[in-house]
Amino acid sequence: MDGNGRWAIERGLSRAAGHRAGVEAVRRVVEAAPAHGIATLTLYAFSAANWSRPAGEVRELLGLLRDYLCSQTAQCVARGVRLSVIGRRDRLPPTLRGAIVAAETATAGGRTLHLRLALDYSARESILRAAQCAAKSAPHDPPLTAAAFERLIAEAEGSSTPVAPVDLLIRSGGEQRLSDFLLWESAYAELTFTAAMWPDFTADHLEAAVREFRGRDRRFGGLPKRAAS
Repeated sequence: MDGNGRWAIERGLSRAAGHRAGVEAVRRVVEAAPAHGIATLTLYAFSAANWSRPAGEVRELLGLLRDYLCSQTAQCVARGVRLSVIGRRDRLPPTLRGAIVAAETATAGGRTLHLRLALDYSARESILRAAQCAAKSAPHDPPLTAAAFERLIAEAEGSSTPVAPVDLLIRSGGEQRLSDFLLWESAYAELTFTAAMWPDFTADHLEAAVREFRGRDRRFGGLPKRAAS
């Protein structure tokens, strides 16, 4: 969800104002996602690298995340949205950790949409922790399968079970890179990039991305459909 700060600066506002506007974009996208057949939506809210930002901006971001969880939990329950958080939690403020647990508990029964927020998240760190765990296997253990390694990654991300591989990855703000986001899960993801800053991202942008995705020929290493037939 890129572009909050630039969006604000272009309007003579503080970066904090951009992050607050970005929260509204989150609400729009979460509300629109189920209508487009989206069952799981992962939003990169705060990366492990974001700790390097100015302390004041970090406090603002983490405070906004806490406020979002507290204010939107009831709406998530009403809409059937299950909310969960992936990433490290040990470095988050206690109030934010408490809000995460409360939101996850209250929304656990949601079946319409699984909304995952990536907080203090790094895909490379998750893969590294999974590899370190795999290295501890006893010599007589069976060879590690991809499915088993995916479970280790999920555990490293703080999740009890792996989610399905990413189908569509959308990046806003004109940037065209992955930035350490779901690297293992996105091995065969279709990528779309939009110049729209995240605060300007609407349900129409989401619809356009999904429509483009559905028009692509996903081969997963095989032949195009026409050639295969």
